[in-house]
Amino acid sequence: MKREYNFYVYIMASPSGTIYIGVTNNLLKRIAEHKEGKIKGFTQKYSCNKLVYYEYFENVYDAISREKEIKKWRREKKENLIRQTNPHWNDLFKELI
Repeated sequence: MKREYNFYVYIMASPSGTIYIGVTNNLLKRIAEHKEGKIKGFTQKYSCNKLVYYEYFENVYDAISREKEIKKWRREKKENLIRQTNPHWNDLFKELI
């Protein structure tokens, strides 16, 4: 039996504008972990707890490839990507729950 998964590339932002790019197969759970400060390291240190962007993928390899692609971009291009769907950098987590 084939198991179906959903994969997401997501961008978290801090109040000061620091951004973090990640990939997950459970967006709601992962964002909740960020918000609760359970993700040790970068996002906890810089308070990246606002979901400002995400993309859906059916294939984990496509999601990882996209994450790597975005991480290589200059900051300006990342900001433009966010603004295309979220011009005010609202917390999209509220829309998911």
